[in-house]
Amino acid sequence: MPRCPWAERTPLERQYHDLEWGSPLHDDGRLFEFLILEGAQAGLSWATILRKREAYRAAFDQFDAERMARYDAAKTAALLADAGIVRNRLKIEAAIGNARAYLAVREQFGSFDAYLWRFVDGRPRHNAFQDMAEIPTRSPESDTMSKDMKQRGFRFVGTTIGYAFMQAVGMVNDHLVDCFRWRELGGG
Repeated sequence: MPRCPWAERTPLERQYHDLEWGSPLHDDGRLFEFLILEGAQAGLSWATILRKREAYRAAFDQFDAERMARYDAAKTAALLADAGIVRNRLKIEAAIGNARAYLAVREQFGSFDAYLWRFVDGRPRHNAFQDMAEIPTRSPESDTMSKDMKQRGFRFVGTTIGYAFMQAVGMVNDHLVDCFRWRELGGG
């Protein structure tokens, strides 16, 4: 079965590609999880974050934003000592701050889903790339989303991270056209 080439490196990446990446996601909790994981990934490989995903879930209370928003200095210190996650103070503090920003957005828009999906008019963008080199690292939509999120207090949400997030949660279908998932997710 033909796949996007990046998914052929490890069984974990293959499973993620085949079952999650690019699937339109509308669950607030899972969208928040991806936001935190994409921010943690900055400067690292996605494979590294996938390997640490379960440790992240445990360390961050299953990405319960209400609990995360109340994290204090002691919890931050514990997270910095947790070898299962990326121990970067800026990324950890951003995750805590992003929980607060997430709660504010959810309050204002009714859901995080409603807030995010408005950047693509509520439906996935289906690209038709033949080669990995054609896939962009940003888009006008990710530029707009990034700017808006930063104004709302989110951190580690630059346009490149934003575009990777949009790909992960299915706001953008960037599976290559010869990948079985491209057509499965509505391409063509």
